[in-house]
Amino acid sequence: MPVTLNGQKFYMTNEACRIAGTSKNTFLRWVKEGRLPDTKLRDRRGWRLFAEQEVQELKTEVNRVLIRG
Repeated sequence: MPVTLNGQKFYMTNEACRIAGTSKNTFLRWVKEGRLPDTKLRDRRGWRLFAEQEVQELKTEVNRVLIRG
């Protein structure tokens, strides 16, 4: 369930990954590899908070098609 802060929705990692169609492990690996930036915000426990734009960016990366050859 999204969290609303100052009228803006934020998603926890599991929910953002589910919406984007990937796993949490894949997201964390992509951040470690520098393929995606980490989220800008964290809650008081240090858990990532994804703004709707960050969820969309993750979704775009998940659906990106690589052409090799």
